[in-house]
Amino acid sequence: MSFLRVFALIVVVAALGAAAWPGTGRFAFAQEHEASSPAPDFAGPGPWFNSPPLTLSGLRGKVVLVEFWTRECINCIHVLPHTRELYDRYAADGLVVVGVHTPEYDEEHDLTALKAAIHQYRIDWPVVADNDSRIWNAYGNQFWPAIYLIDRDGRLVYSHFGEGNYEETERRVRALLGKA
Repeated sequence: MSFLRVFALIVVVAALGAAAWPGTGRFAFAQEHEASSPAPDFAGPGPWFNSPPLTLSGLRGKVVLVEFWTRECINCIHVLPHTRELYDRYAADGLVVVGVHTPEYDEEHDLTALKAAIHQYRIDWPVVADNDSRIWNAYGNQFWPAIYLIDRDGRLVYSHFGEGNYEETERRVRALLGKA
């Protein structure tokens, strides 16, 4: 993250009087991305659940919502029902949701426990186990939960970190799908 982005984040945190970073339930922020920013691909990690391995080139023409989460993060679990609503409402219109499970703690690397969490939380969209943080690092992500929206041309156009902002995220999805 560039110095200016870090500085801007610190200013926003101070202005809001927030005592915590995203992932704690007390702070969240969204960010626009330059329309020319190509989104990083999903190459390398795995295994994949609910889908064969996906690539952004294979998803060209679709709107993609990438959600970074981990099974022991309560804020991630709070966001899942909202992700489910978007998935249920817009999958038929071309929205693809990709869950990227990037562990925070050692025990979260357990693929059997991840599979159980996917079942427990009724996640039926594709999920990739990012145990080596390759996708996390490619996106320059730093927070759980985090949502990134990718347009039909494979460009990263929007991100949101932490809980909340659900209406704005849905508005962005609708606009990308041509339903605004």
